[in-house]
Amino acid sequence: MSRTETLGFILIFLLLMLWLWMNSYRNPAVSQKGEPVKELARDTVNVNVSKEEQKEPQAVDLYGIYFSDKVTGKESSVIIETDLYTAVLSSKGGVVKRWELKNYKTWDKRAVQLVDYRSNGDFTILLTTTDGKVINTKDLYFDVRQSAQHITLTGDDEIEVTFVLWLSNSNGQLVKRYRFKNKEYGFDAEINLINLGSVIANYQYEVAWENGIEFTEYNSIDEANFACAYIYAGRELTEIDAATVNKVVKKDISGTVSWVATKSKYFAVAIMPQDTKCEGAYVEGERSGIQDEGVIEKYNVSVKIPFSGSSEEKARFKVFIGPIKHDVLSAYQNDLEKIMSLGWVWIVRPIAEYLLLPLFTAIHYVVPNWGLVIIVFSLIIKLVLHPLSKSQVRSMKKMQKLEPMVREIREKYKDDVQKMNQAIMNLYKDYGVNPAGGCLPLLLQFPILFALYALLRGAIELRQAEFIWWITDLSVPDVVFSLPFKFLGIKDVSGIALLMGVTMFIQQKMSVKDPRQKTMVWLMPILMTLIFNGLPSGLNLYYAVYNILAIGEQLLIYRKMDDEPLRKVEQPKKRHGGIFRLAKDLPTLKK
Repeated sequence: MSRTETLGFILIFLLLMLWLWMNSYRNPAVSQKGEPVKELARDTVNVNVSKEEQKEPQAVDLYGIYFSDKVTGKESSVIIETDLYTAVLSSKGGVVKRWELKNYKTWDKRAVQLVDYRSNGDFTILLTTTDGKVINTKDLYFDVRQSAQHITLTGDDEIEVTFVLWLSNSNGQLVKRYRFKNKEYGFDAEINLINLGSVIANYQYEVAWENGIEFTEYNSIDEANFACAYIYAGRELTEIDAATVNKVVKKDISGTVSWVATKSKYFAVAIMPQDTKCEGAYVEGERSGIQDEGVIEKYNVSVKIPFSGSSEEKARFKVFIGPIKHDVLSAYQNDLEKIMSLGWVWIVRPIAEYLLLPLFTAIHYVVPNWGLVIIVFSLIIKLVLHPLSKSQVRSMKKMQKLEPMVREIREKYKDDVQKMNQAIMNLYKDYGVNPAGGCLPLLLQFPILFALYALLRGAIELRQAEFIWWITDLSVPDVVFSLPFKFLGIKDVSGIALLMGVTMFIQQKMSVKDPRQKTMVWLMPILMTLIFNGLPSGLNLYYAVYNILAIGEQLLIYRKMDDEPLRKVEQPKKRHGGIFRLAKDLPTLKK
């Protein structure tokens, strides 16, 4: 490649490096003792807790004439246990207070708990009353219409739990009804407003999930980089991301909304109105710093439901709270799978979602170990890309064979750059070599490579999946040793990243023969090793295996081409048409 091409390649690489670095592994939040920050000690779940609270003297001022006497009461809990989760519902607010997944563990091997129980639970109702008070029902005590305190669902079991909030000085009722089904993440909910026409102002109320979703991973920064909120309306997805620390982001839209959602890296919660007209949505989020360079993101999402003032009005919802898995999300048939981070929508995402992910899943049906799945996956992708790789390797090999002639031309025309470049281009033309032949196939592979990067970096299937030896979690960097100091921000060294760097060096050594580009032989492998050192070991395993396969492929092609003599190609003859052809044939016609 020419100097200009080399500089362009370096610039593209540096931009890629910057992008990868912005998404790379950072130090987790650590405590002052040098240990990772753990979730606050869990409170013990108490069924039917008898906890009489003192009535606030200013309750009437805060909650008005309709809700002031509901600020105090006895809190009781109902536990719902299914094959997939254990949920705790509380009569204080009629909320979901805990949601523990049975099939997933946190980084420190505890059950994944997705609800922020320190904020007294979630799935609440917000409304404004005709006496000018803004009411959040999570602060009020409901009655529970459920005799059993611990319910276990098996098979195709279902259960319904009802909470009723009786209004003061009124015969009005606010009813929250939950329906749980075994083998399903989430629940169905119904809000029933009875005789509240004179109570609710502004002809509207909100159903909200206020406290986001609990973080579960060791690396809080990496998890926060995936965290965001969404509004899906009119088949268009709006993403709200709090990218700056301590800066609140807000989004308020009007119109029919299909769903709102918020997620972390691997888990999500979504509110989906059912057979209920939704007049808008509101999202508010903030990225906050925690101890020792860690961060956390929380989002408040809500849907706005119209209220006409009738004697009884119902609104139905589906609420999803569980893992971000394509088959689980797509089962809702409302594009909820769009919350998955699968790359750029216009080209990368379709490749990841409709080509690579189904292939990835299909292999796992046959191969149970996810590390072996990645190896088989690498082999299949290498076979698919073989025609492009073959063209790229053959082009590079031809240019290597022409290198002595190119050096002669450079020496001959060293004082005339224009003639030198023209002579080199003529040489390539004579031997049928396209100077861009080595780069074009690589550019065509980029969408697939980016799709693989997006897929493997956030796939929940790799979360805590063991492979062999020291690789016990394919979703995080594998650490073979730690440095006594930080080097370029790196302390823990990844073994798979080192293997990938070595294989890349071998590839560069085999491909780059131009003395002017010898720096690239060692520079690129070093930079890529530093970048990929903090990425998931599953992703690095794919690139390392792919590089090994590419080295074998390159050796086979080179061995075959070594026996092929270097020949000039026959140039196509120029044909003249129209008046030029007639002028050429005129002497013959005269004869």
